[in-house]
Amino acid sequence: MCGIAGIISLSRGRQINFEAGLAAMNELLAHRGPDGSGTWIQQDRHAGFTHRRLSVIDLTDAAAQPMIGANNTVIVHNGEIYNYLELRAALRDTWTFRTESDTETILAAYETYGAQFASYLRGMFAFAIWDEHKQRLICVRDRIGIKPLYYAVVDEVFYFAAEAKGLLPFLPDIETDPHALTEYLTFQYTIGEQTLFKYIKQLMPGHQLVVENGRLHVSRYWDVVYDIESGRPAESWESELEDLMSDSIDLHLRSDVQVGTYISGGVDSTLTSILARRADDRNRLGFHGRFLEYPGYDESHYAGISANAAGIDLSILDITAADFEEKIRDVIYYLDYPVAGPGSFPQYMVSAMARRQVKVVLGGQGGDEIFGGYARYLLAYFEQCIKAAIDGTYRDGNYVVTIESIIPNLGSLREYKPLISQFWREGLFGPLDERYFRLINRSTDVDGEIDWTGLPRAHALDSFKQIFNNRQNVAKEAYFDSMTHFDFKCLLPALLHVEDRMSMAHGLESRVPLLDHKIVEFAARVPADIKFRDGNMKHLLKTSFDDVLPREIRDRRDKMGFPVPLKEWLGHDVRGLVVDTFENLKNRNRPHFNAGAILANFDQAAQFSRKNWALFSLELWHQQFHDRAHHYRKMIQH
Repeated sequence: MCGIAGIISLSRGRQINFEAGLAAMNELLAHRGPDGSGTWIQQDRHAGFTHRRLSVIDLTDAAAQPMIGANNTVIVHNGEIYNYLELRAALRDTWTFRTESDTETILAAYETYGAQFASYLRGMFAFAIWDEHKQRLICVRDRIGIKPLYYAVVDEVFYFAAEAKGLLPFLPDIETDPHALTEYLTFQYTIGEQTLFKYIKQLMPGHQLVVENGRLHVSRYWDVVYDIESGRPAESWESELEDLMSDSIDLHLRSDVQVGTYISGGVDSTLTSILARRADDRNRLGFHGRFLEYPGYDESHYAGISANAAGIDLSILDITAADFEEKIRDVIYYLDYPVAGPGSFPQYMVSAMARRQVKVVLGGQGGDEIFGGYARYLLAYFEQCIKAAIDGTYRDGNYVVTIESIIPNLGSLREYKPLISQFWREGLFGPLDERYFRLINRSTDVDGEIDWTGLPRAHALDSFKQIFNNRQNVAKEAYFDSMTHFDFKCLLPALLHVEDRMSMAHGLESRVPLLDHKIVEFAARVPADIKFRDGNMKHLLKTSFDDVLPREIRDRRDKMGFPVPLKEWLGHDVRGLVVDTFENLKNRNRPHFNAGAILANFDQAAQFSRKNWALFSLELWHQQFHDRAHHYRKMIQH
């Protein structure tokens, strides 16, 4: 796990100060790699790389980067290639290995397998290779998007970096992209290659980018396809999943440093922790954060059950409003731009605690998106069951759930009555895509706070429908698959964004065994009625590991997902920070934002409303980056 960045000239006559540019990038990414630093500039000054190292596999200096291989091919790599030992064995006859690192296996695969080399890699990765012989740059991002890669083209120069902030010194100005802002206000994340920073794009998951002869070409090398296999008994699916999880855990434990686990008290992190401990008895450390200032936000009881079942020593951090006031600006800085919900803050705090004891942690990210763990899936199906019952059609086809079968599981919606009320307020029984869009649309209550003039609001719905209704990915009509596919493609990358930034802010590597691409491909083959039988969320995952998961964890229906007492904090404990923040917004007259309405409506938000977080973090982002644009420009000025 590291920080990577680089500069490539798209014009042979272009004069570039590689030294100053790469030094600025290296400084902005320093937190990602506290163990070492390196820079390489091509002899003819057409390309340059810089690297910050977090040593996890092969701790020797031989594995330092940028790494130069055969024919002067150079690589900078962020992430882990988990099957590097198998690749070394397969490539030993065609490549003379000089290190024990996983990074060198990427160079060997590139040299041996050519254009298809990325498909041989199993892991989380983002890397760039400069092919000196072909005068070509190849950038690749892992299939799922666990590791980030951003790029920008300015004045015939191509820049890339592991974090968007590494590109800020080179932009003509720091501006907000209106399409990305519309997506953020709608979903609280962006769903395409645009970022909130105008001029900066992300390389999408499962894609590679080639720069050659002054041109850029982006292509996809992997995608998830829901090619459903019908007719197999549930026991067959369970057995296959058990084998895949065991294999993934073994691979994710490959490390030359100690590995710990995040433990939330939910199914995914509990399963990961137990299996990791069984695979390697040295994995004894777990980490959890809790909130004790207000009732209803403490999940430590369940985290304790999980840790006891795994035989893990659990470290618990008490997180307070004072911590929030002190650290929230740091969180926004390390995020690059706001994304997802307020869970980034406690993850930042727990990662800091974990880093004092380990360099690597395993997490349970991904289970909700690939196995169906969100209550909104149940709510969406409940509506369709009512419609089918009214129409008398629910016995006419192969329904995933029926009105009778779903009733016992509706207790999971107990805490979602406000959502149900809002969801059914309009559009009831409408088209499936429009109904799911309403479930995830977070912009319905910000019309007073946001001036939508000049923002392409219809763009968000159009972008959503292109993904939700994409029959190349979800060929057969299965509402469950369409919902989980959208969340896998759009929500999950946002959560992985948080996972990466909040851990790497402290030089901590976070690994996610449930997102091994073989497990993702497996889940996409499983029929929806196996994964989501009778509306039971994550049914297949829980039945496959029924003998592993503690009953209290497997059967709980009140999992909150790292809840933050944001309403109480913003309304009382850190009210002064809130007022000061939006007074600043009012004084600067930000486009699209009504500071007075935002502050006036702060107290009206529901307990777990994301509106306040979205608007508050957006203004902190403006202050951190837009208002300090001169700071980033000065980094490369002389």
